[in-house]
Amino acid sequence: MTYEFSALLKRFRREANLTQEALAERAGVGVRTIRGLETGERADPRMTTVRLLADALELSSEGRERLLASAVRGTADGDHREEPPPQAGAPGPVAGGLPVSPLHRALADVCDQVAQTVAARWQREEEQRQVHDPYPLPVRWRPVAEELTDHWANIRRLPPGSSHGPLELSGHVDTIVDVYRRIPSGRLVVLGRSGSGKTALAVRFVLDHLKSKGIDDPLPVIFSVGSWDPTAVAFRDWLASQLIRDHPGLAASGPGGGKLADALVETGRILPVLDGFDEIADGLRRPALEALNATTLPLLLTSRPSEYAAAVAETDVLTSAAAVELSDLTLDDLAAYLPRTTRKARAGQGRSTAWEPVLSELRERPHGRAGANLAAVLTTPLMVTLARAVYSDTPDSDPASLLDTRRFGTPEELEDHLLDNFVTTAYRPRPEQRLNSPLRSWDPERARFWLGYLAHHLNCLDTPDLEWWRLGHGAGRGTRTLVTALVIGVAITLVDGVAGIPFDPLAYQLVDAPVAGLLAGLLFGLAYWFMVAAKDAVVEPSVVRVKLRGRQRRAGRRPLRRLVTGGLCGLVFGFGYGFVRGMINGFLFHADLADILVGSVSDGAIYSLIFALAAGPTLGLLSLFEAPLDIRSAVNPRSLLRTNGRTAVTQLLFWAPAFGLLVGLGSMVVIRLAAAVLGPVVWNLTAALKLGVISGLGGAFGYLFSLTSWGQWTVFSRIWLPMTGRLPWPVVAFLEDAYQRGVLRQAGAVYQFRHARLQHHLAGAYRSPRPARAEQE
Repeated sequence: MTYEFSALLKRFRREANLTQEALAERAGVGVRTIRGLETGERADPRMTTVRLLADALELSSEGRERLLASAVRGTADGDHREEPPPQAGAPGPVAGGLPVSPLHRALADVCDQVAQTVAARWQREEEQRQVHDPYPLPVRWRPVAEELTDHWANIRRLPPGSSHGPLELSGHVDTIVDVYRRIPSGRLVVLGRSGSGKTALAVRFVLDHLKSKGIDDPLPVIFSVGSWDPTAVAFRDWLASQLIRDHPGLAASGPGGGKLADALVETGRILPVLDGFDEIADGLRRPALEALNATTLPLLLTSRPSEYAAAVAETDVLTSAAAVELSDLTLDDLAAYLPRTTRKARAGQGRSTAWEPVLSELRERPHGRAGANLAAVLTTPLMVTLARAVYSDTPDSDPASLLDTRRFGTPEELEDHLLDNFVTTAYRPRPEQRLNSPLRSWDPERARFWLGYLAHHLNCLDTPDLEWWRLGHGAGRGTRTLVTALVIGVAITLVDGVAGIPFDPLAYQLVDAPVAGLLAGLLFGLAYWFMVAAKDAVVEPSVVRVKLRGRQRRAGRRPLRRLVTGGLCGLVFGFGYGFVRGMINGFLFHADLADILVGSVSDGAIYSLIFALAAGPTLGLLSLFEAPLDIRSAVNPRSLLRTNGRTAVTQLLFWAPAFGLLVGLGSMVVIRLAAAVLGPVVWNLTAALKLGVISGLGGAFGYLFSLTSWGQWTVFSRIWLPMTGRLPWPVVAFLEDAYQRGVLRQAGAVYQFRHARLQHHLAGAYRSPRPARAEQE
């Protein structure tokens, strides 16, 4: 493995036409370092050095990935070697007073890269949420009832026979990391009702923890635990899969041959921040809690109190975990915050800001109907944030209307009003949209309807994660199969009709193209049903790209399984296509019915062999030529979609010529064999060329639309859902715009609604009969 890295570095340097001295100067490292790396004398390159060399060599994404992967593999293989002693007077790398192994350094460098991405992501999230404008809302907590926490001896990790009182865990948002570090077990449960600020606290915990993170401290990463099925996936495996989803580069090979994500989880370098335990399905909370208790991993868990208490009642508390509960906001909090979110009143109006009448009502008549209703609502950061968005950030909106008991007779009606108007406010026309603003103009009612469909879709899937590759799963399995087959049939009909014109008369193509499209659509629809829809499986984004050279990373049964599947599909399609084609030719030449049937069966047998011998090897080869994505791959939904689109195009460019060439050449071989058995067969080079061209293009589009996540995104999100009015045509622009407006947030490779309460409210509005919805449909 050391030789692999040395050879790669030397080759890349020579391709860049650089001497060792020139590369050293450009990268800012010593000449002796480069010489040692190229000769293999230095078998443990630091990842920071590797990145400097990659930058200096101006490597492509593929080159970076290969160089980094070979360095990580070399480090893992060399982990058994002793660390060379440091020179006299030179401090050696240490962790806790002990020498740092090459494996430790390799994983630490990877962890540092992920930490930078995590920090940047959540800093953007706080900016989007205007958390610091004008200052963060106060979030405080208090210890919970003793029955929701473990024994303090377990929390304190005391030896048997020891006893000690509870820890002091009260605090506020700025002290969350300090409070967490007081807990010897490293396990904390944060409880709070809907909108109380649990997710905002989790974000602040991650950012503050990263600021003070030591070299051996684990990396805090937020996971939306509501998408975990503990009965199907082990906890550590789920953590690794979520890391790969949000950081595709962690799919690269790590120490010991496994993936980097697995290595980070198994070595305790990830501190899971599990947000939304209450979002786990009712029947899965108990097994989820039992699975968490089967581990000793430090973690922070957030949940609504009732759901967590119910899970505890069914099994046990989270082992060794302390627990706190978020407190309500007070009137003093509102009086300090809300006036600073809006403009000062004009002179002569008798008040300082528009919030003055509201705050006066809450102070002077707290038990009156208007004051009591509003006070009950404005106790959580969510509702205060919505009130600020609807009234402070909107010109000519008077918050005094919140005191109108004829419009809002109950706290629930006030909450619905704020939730309803949040979307309207977010999509109101803004003056800056005329000045090259990235925000597009959307009709608020249409935006509400589209967001309602997305929220309804998430509720049906029972997940908070809006994954672009699963948007089609809002439809039934039969509908998805039918739509996929229909799109593929239309695409192949057009491909066959256009590509076949240079070879055959137009009249013939008008018959041949629909036949090919119908059969191909039917075949790919059946393949999609058995491989995807029947199992309710998900065609996930490929974390690989086609790579025609370099080290093979994927092995095992997948290529063989694909070869067999492709062969069987080619056999069925070939026989159907050949049989129908034989029937058409027979009728065109006015042959007898018996001759037509014999000829059709013969053509079916010939074509079945041709397509079976082409489809199987093509699918098998496609699975062989794959490699992990670059470690620096994008980690937000839009860029992941773009990356996966490039992967799909590369697969298309591979499939079309490979499949077409195998069909064309295979037809010549099979025809010769068939002629020896059946007698003379009409066939020539032109016929082989036509079959190869049409088959290559048609088969590529069929594979793309049915068995790749980008193709499924195109079928449903770019065609079907916009056609049926449930989403706009520019779906990507709409989702990105909703993120910019603060309606959605980004959580790695997925979108989520800014607040779970908003998601459920919009889903309920979508399901209820409304004139706005009828107009959209």
